[in-house]
Amino acid sequence: MIEFDQVSKRYADGTLAVGDLSMTAPSGAITVFVGPSGCGKTTSLRMINRMVEPTSGTIRIDGEDVTAQDPALLRRRIGYVIQHAGLFPHRTVLDNVATVPVLEGVSRAEARRRAGELLERVGLTAAMGKRYPAQLSGGQQQRVGVARALAADPPVMLMDEPFSAVDPVVRESLQQEFLRLQGELGKTIVMVTHDIDEAIKLGDHVAVFAEGGRLAQFATPEDLLAAPADEFVAGFVGRDRGYRGLSFASAADLPLEPTTTEIEGLVLVLDDGRPVGWQDAAGRRLPTEGTFGSADSLRAVADLAILSPAGAAVRVDAEGRAEGVVRQAVVAEAVRRRQLDRLGGGA
Repeated sequence: MIEFDQVSKRYADGTLAVGDLSMTAPSGAITVFVGPSGCGKTTSLRMINRMVEPTSGTIRIDGEDVTAQDPALLRRRIGYVIQHAGLFPHRTVLDNVATVPVLEGVSRAEARRRAGELLERVGLTAAMGKRYPAQLSGGQQQRVGVARALAADPPVMLMDEPFSAVDPVVRESLQQEFLRLQGELGKTIVMVTHDIDEAIKLGDHVAVFAEGGRLAQFATPEDLLAAPADEFVAGFVGRDRGYRGLSFASAADLPLEPTTTEIEGLVLVLDDGRPVGWQDAAGRRLPTEGTFGSADSLRAVADLAILSPAGAAVRVDAEGRAEGVVRQAVVAEAVRRRQLDRLGGGA
C-alpha cells in the first residue's frame, strides 16, 4: 500500500507541481495517474522512489516513510519502468535484466538464470538474452524493461508511460501481456499515462490530475466514467464516456433469439453450428463482423451489433457454435435499463 498524506512539491522558482495530495494506492492493485501535461502526475510518481523529494507531507510504503530510507536501497526494492525502456546499451539483454539482483548480492550465474526465466515470462525467447538493446524492436525493448523491473521481485512497481513510445498494435499486445503478468504476480503498481483509455483499461483505480498538481478525482474506472467529480474530469474523460462505461457491464443476461430468425432480410449461415456470415435473399454472403461469448461486455456486443449488416450480434459457446442472436434494439434497451438502475429509477 502506498499512501500520500498531504504531499506537495514546490520548486525553487515558486512553481507548484503537486498540491496537497492525499490518496492511497491499494496493495496488489494497479493505480493509474492520468491527466494533461504539466499536471504533476510524473512528479507524484517519482516522489515515491525519491527521484524527486517532496517539499512537504509524507509518503509511506506499507506504513514506512520513504524519506526515512536510504534512496539507493529504496529504489532497489521498487521496480521502475520508463518510456523507451531505459536499457543499458552496452550490456546484453540478459545482463540488463540481471542488474539489480547482482547489486543485491546474487551470483552473476544465478542472476542470469533468473533473467532468462523472466524473459520467457514477458513473452521473449531466452535466445534474445544474448542480443543488445539496439538489436530489438521498440516493443521487445519495453518487455525487457518490464523484466528488469521484475528481476528483484519487488513488491512495488512504478511505470512512467511505459507503452507510449510504440505503435498501437504493439501497445495493445504489451497492455494485454501486462495485465496477464499482473494477474499472476499481484504487484502494487503505480503507472503514469496521458491516455485516459489506457488508464481505464489497465487501472483498478484511476487518479485524475488537473493543472496545478491538484487531484481532481480518485475512483475506479467504472465510477469515473459514470460519475465524474466535476466539469474538468467530465471533459478529460470524454463525451463518449457512456459508451466506454459499457465495458464494465456484462452481456451474459441479454435475451437471445433463435439463430434461424430472419433479421432485416438476412439469415445467419452456419457451418457445423459455427456462424460464417449473413445471407440475403439473392444468396449474397455478408460478414458477421465477429461473435461474442457470455463473458463479454455490453460494449463488445453493442459494437458488434452496430457493425453487423443485420444489426444483430451473434453469441457463441466455448466451442464457437452459435447460441443465438441479439438485435441492436435489445442492446439499446439493456443500456437504457442500466442507466435507469444507476440513477435509482429502475423498475
